[in-house]
Amino acid sequence: MEAYEDPKPMKRFSFKHVGRLLTELVVLLAIYQLGTQLVAWLAWPIPGGVMGLGLLLATFATGLVKPAALQLGAGVLMAEMLLFFIPALMSLLDYGGLVRNDGWRILLVIGVSTLAVMLVTAFTVEIVCRWKVRHEA
Repeated sequence: MEAYEDPKPMKRFSFKHVGRLLTELVVLLAIYQLGTQLVAWLAWPIPGGVMGLGLLLATFATGLVKPAALQLGAGVLMAEMLLFFIPALMSLLDYGGLVRNDGWRILLVIGVSTLAVMLVTAFTVEIVCRWKVRHEA
């Protein structure tokens, strides 16, 4: 009888890997907290997370931080994103009547806003790519 060999052995994490992951998560959390504090201090009517993303983009654009430096932590957050939405999904149970009566309107707003974000992103990428090609030549 042959010994069973697992085709996908469990990935082992080293202390270095876990340390890097925790460091990246702390940096991302610190940027978020800084954005939240900045919005509160300036009394701007935008979410702190949006300001944090703007700060993160600024650090990437200026070269202070390379995107690869936060890739592991961001990847973990993206992989577990569903956990962040479970409380919002559970709240739908409390507002069943609203969803039954106005659910189509809510879905329409979600669909149109998603399409708008995708279009703006696509056009922005296209403009930046064309600008980059013009200035590199």
